[in-house]
Amino acid sequence: MILDNNNHSVFLLYYHLIMVVKYRRKVIDDNISNRLKEIFENI
Repeated sequence: MILDNNNHSVFLLYYHLIMVVKYRRKVIDDNISNRLKEIFENI
């Protein structure tokens, strides 16, 4: 766990991404899911 800090505060931010698709079918397969995880970890 890496905490960010400045002069008067310490904080830890988490982001929750929600992707809405038009049709109820599996759009993101395992390969795409793994690649997205890699990209979001680097942000």
